[in-house]
Amino acid sequence: MKSKTLKKDKVNIITLGCSKNMVDSEVLSGQLLANDIEVVHENKKLDHNIVVVNTCGFIDKAKEESINTILDQVELKRKGKLDKVYVTGCLSERYKNNLEAEIPEVDAFFGTMELPMILKQFEADYKSELLGERLLATPRHYAYLKISEGCNRTCSFCAIPLMRGQHVSRTMDDLVKEAESLVNKGVKEVMLIAQELTYYGLDIYKKRSLADLMNRLADVKGLEWIRLHYAYPSKFPMEILDVMRDRDNICNYLDMPLQHAANNMLKAMKRQITREEMEELIPAIREKVPGICLRTTLIAGFPGETRDDVEELKTFLEKQRFDRVGIFTYSHEEGTSAHELVDDVPAEEKELRAQEIMETQQEISLELEPEKNRKDL
Repeated sequence: MKSKTLKKDKVNIITLGCSKNMVDSEVLSGQLLANDIEVVHENKKLDHNIVVVNTCGFIDKAKEESINTILDQVELKRKGKLDKVYVTGCLSERYKNNLEAEIPEVDAFFGTMELPMILKQFEADYKSELLGERLLATPRHYAYLKISEGCNRTCSFCAIPLMRGQHVSRTMDDLVKEAESLVNKGVKEVMLIAQELTYYGLDIYKKRSLADLMNRLADVKGLEWIRLHYAYPSKFPMEILDVMRDRDNICNYLDMPLQHAANNMLKAMKRQITREEMEELIPAIREKVPGICLRTTLIAGFPGETRDDVEELKTFLEKQRFDRVGIFTYSHEEGTSAHELVDDVPAEEKELRAQEIMETQQEISLELEPEKNRKDL
């Protein structure tokens, strides 16, 4: 493409949000490089003339960060330090029309599945043969491997299906080829990511196929560690634990977002699981894989949450003793079924509850710290 400058275009990609966005940025980078367009991630030298902001639209804080980043880049363009500003990702997918009206200085907005349209802005062609070829933004020894896109779950608080669509699995053959490509680049560890790992294969293989995929990936020569992120607890496929236990290069690690422990909250969140079922599942996981490292994420301040619910959640944490916990304050997202509820917990109270819950977990993590000498950490 032609720019306002005489020098060759150099594209800087700024990635906000989750690891799935990071993979999208890496794929875009690989496509640009294949079209002889210079590209960098998070360029500190500021010697680029084009920016692509890959946005997050998951919760209010993420949306605010994305908008502020776009405005910062638009200001650089106004000062003549940039020729073009493009915006892609979840925020752009969800609010494209609003953003076009409110920030007209952006040259173009794109959704989450519009990579070929972004490339057209650079007079570049999408190269389908570049399976797994991407410019890694992670340290050289590890990379994320996105095994599916979208989500079929109906959690009441979550806007991901609005931005990423329905669940679509990638084939095992494609994923194995990508893993082999990553290993050839020096990658030692891959982290399996998706909106929902345990749903993998239901659409294309008509069964939950994560265990089969894990075995295929574990056979890749030179791949030393495989780690699982974002495993949904409802109808959890226990067979993946057998593979984890039996294959030396699959880490004894599981990231399982639970979101809450009080049954009334779990029901309102449409999590399709009860506290009692979770209290059966977690010990069963630990029995299958002794010494497994468990991480979860929680939400504080969901509509209708009471002090009793918070205390129940803290008691649950004290009993289950997770190795790691992350916590979000509830964000009232339009288009979700929870948006029909009254957002009745004040923002300050949400923050206080989140802090209180994390203080409970911090004590647990400190007590577990001496046990960290195992391969999953």
